[in-house]
Amino acid sequence: MSWKITVRAPAEVVRAALVAHEDAEDWDFSIVLGGGQIDPAAPDAWQLEAWLERKPTTADKAAVTALFSGGEPHLNVEELADADWVTLSQQNVEPITEGPFHVRTPDHPPAHGQRDFIIPASQAFGTGHHETTAGCLAMLAHMKAKGIVVRNLADIGTGTGLLAFAGLHLWPRARATASDIDAVCGPVVAENAALNGMKLGDGPGKLAMVIAPGMEHPLLRAAAPYDLLIANILAGPLAELARDFAGAVAPGGSVLLAGLLTAQEATVRAAYTLAGFSLRARMQRGNWSILWLRRRTAR
Repeated sequence: MSWKITVRAPAEVVRAALVAHEDAEDWDFSIVLGGGQIDPAAPDAWQLEAWLERKPTTADKAAVTALFSGGEPHLNVEELADADWVTLSQQNVEPITEGPFHVRTPDHPPAHGQRDFIIPASQAFGTGHHETTAGCLAMLAHMKAKGIVVRNLADIGTGTGLLAFAGLHLWPRARATASDIDAVCGPVVAENAALNGMKLGDGPGKLAMVIAPGMEHPLLRAAAPYDLLIANILAGPLAELARDFAGAVAPGGSVLLAGLLTAQEATVRAAYTLAGFSLRARMQRGNWSILWLRRRTAR
């Protein structure tokens, strides 16, 4: 038997809970999390769902509750009939299209004429359906259209590996290094690479994966300088990492930042201005900002 915990809340509350889940270093990944709109006719009506293969314990319910910073939400706990609980977690996740990319779960068919990525929704953060990840896909396509050339890229806080995969699709001869603070992302990225025909390893067209916070891994430092550094994390870490990223990005190189609310944008941009970056373009998805900045060249 399987169990499900459901929390209904406004869209911005559920989005914030999903981001908090991304940042939860001690999250129990036997609890599969998802969230989205309940009814297209009511765009602000969302729900967060957590699936488990066991009856939720007090600790399980506390973990879900802790994702909501604005108060204690009402948890609806129900036992489900015998079913494939992974499929249940994916059935409300529709494919998305951003630029040349079509992102889907394995239970949906591919799209013709686009780069099709299969990202199981029950895995780490970064299925493409959150505004921050989808916005990064759109911004990457915009950067390519503007003539940006990338020979060496890094994806910090990669989650599922999707943004690194997208970068390698747009710049297929680039070297890529992905990292995440969460050890579960190592096997997740390896599995997703196999699903999507991406090559792992060191060299042009390949992706190397490491587990580390920020830039704190010898391989990340050795592979620098980068033409493109992607970081879809949170506003606080983005601001703290500005100088580290400046040291890792080549003059004239780009950073793509996401995971920050529009209300946090000024603080993040100020940190990157001080670190030597200039804004090139921005997008807004819901309450989230996606920023493309370039490191200023020395005069």
